[in-house]
Amino acid sequence: MHTNYYFLRQLAPVLEGHIQGLRLMECFSQDRDELVLVFAQAKGKANYYRPFYIKTSLRPDFSGLLFPDVVQRARTNSIDLFGQVIGISPDDEEALEQGAPPGRLVMGVRTFLNERCLGITLDDGYTLLFKFFGNRPNLLAFQGNEVVELFNQKLASDQTLRLDTLDRPLDQSYEAFERAGFDHRKLFPTFGKEVNAYLNQNQELTSSPSDDDGARAVRRSGEAKWAEIQSVLALLDNPTYYLTTFEHRPTLALVPLGEIRQTFDNPIEASNRFYTNFAGLNYFEREKGEVLRLLDKRLKRAEAQIDANLERQIGREEGATHEEIAHILMANLHAIPEPPGQRSPERVELYDFYRDRPILIKLKTDLSPQKNAEGYYRKAKNEKIELDHIQQQIDLREAEIRTIRQHQSALAEVDSLKALRKYVKQHGLLTDGGPAAGPAELFKQIQHEGYTILIGRNAKNNDLLTQRYAFKEDLWLHARDVSGSHVVVKYQAGKRFPKTVIERAAELAAWYSKRRTDSLCPVIYTPKKFVRKPKGLAEGQVVVDKEEVVMVVPRG
Repeated sequence: MHTNYYFLRQLAPVLEGHIQGLRLMECFSQDRDELVLVFAQAKGKANYYRPFYIKTSLRPDFSGLLFPDVVQRARTNSIDLFGQVIGISPDDEEALEQGAPPGRLVMGVRTFLNERCLGITLDDGYTLLFKFFGNRPNLLAFQGNEVVELFNQKLASDQTLRLDTLDRPLDQSYEAFERAGFDHRKLFPTFGKEVNAYLNQNQELTSSPSDDDGARAVRRSGEAKWAEIQSVLALLDNPTYYLTTFEHRPTLALVPLGEIRQTFDNPIEASNRFYTNFAGLNYFEREKGEVLRLLDKRLKRAEAQIDANLERQIGREEGATHEEIAHILMANLHAIPEPPGQRSPERVELYDFYRDRPILIKLKTDLSPQKNAEGYYRKAKNEKIELDHIQQQIDLREAEIRTIRQHQSALAEVDSLKALRKYVKQHGLLTDGGPAAGPAELFKQIQHEGYTILIGRNAKNNDLLTQRYAFKEDLWLHARDVSGSHVVVKYQAGKRFPKTVIERAAELAAWYSKRRTDSLCPVIYTPKKFVRKPKGLAEGQVVVDKEEVVMVVPRG
């Protein structure tokens, strides 16, 4: 949370107390992606009185602020920056002799509503803005609302930023919380993963049931979570600063979380200690932390997949199976009215002798009751296949969890970079699913009418699916003219792909594409033998030599 809005909001007034009334004397860089700003009162050429230093790291993988007591500027490999903002340099003897003060005067320090930015306001309408946006941090200089200088020139979109648009007002009332389905992340996007993890420790919000009692329970749960959010906001307004270990790396948190090492009352002191702790990590600690975080992510994903499959399994077990429905229909053919033309009613209520209660059965009106029963018998075969597949997925995920935990235990004993890298390579921990991973581990997978449908997860994963796991007779699908997942239907010897299977796979291809929100989406499909990848194409890009198109509604 060292660049979080709530931390910057606490830092701003303390920092203002240190630099308000000083002048910005220098801004220089002597390391890539790092800047040093010097604030002081001048007493002659290059002679500063009580200087205050701000060192900032603006790397894509780490950004933050350090407030060192002393910074020794190198005589070589050092470059001055933001000359327009500084104005008259302390080295400009001619200007100084004429009575012009060096550097621009600091007027104050400000934050921006619900945004990860910190601004130092200077005289003549200048503002230095620390922008801590994920992997796009930067330092920008504004005069008025317009950008006049910036540190990282590669972030071209920063040139068009306007200072008066950085405040982000949000409706954070209980009514808005209720409208958001009791999802606080939509109202408080600046909480960050630390605060969200702290909230999740205290209370999990369940999904909304459809019945009235369930709706009341959700409202009560929402009210309880809202009270918890208010308690967290109170903590963030008057925080203790925790130097902790969270997700296997040093973290500065405003809530008690993880393995707490130290606590602080002053945000500058907390920022300094965190910065030095993070920067002091050696290569071994960094790499080991990354591997452990990757394993944690896979563990959570496997546990979530088990939960989802168990819910599907329970749902199947609680309701009547297709085979049971077919038996009930066949036993009650005489009780189903058949209008002229042998058409069935849309729904019929019959006696469920399995559960000793009435059951409402949906029928296809263009089929006779007996044909409807035959349809349910056909579905029963697929239902058994699907239940077997669900159990298979649960077994696979449980085995994956056991393997991950074995890796975590083994890595806890590794104490050298060489041993770490050997273990990681030996067990394929940085690949999508390890050397023994199969399609079920690498791709999203569903069964439909006995056919296996595989779905790519991202551009790199799409290439893996199409180039290594799809064979020439498999059916390949993709939403037309937009980016999205590659979808493959596995070929079954001697069988043609049913139209219903093609349409279902097309619905999935549309859903996992940029056309997800379209009412109707064109999807191309073709045997994989007509899909090729010439050299030079980006990840996920292919050339299709022959195709057909089907129009479908995107459905996940």
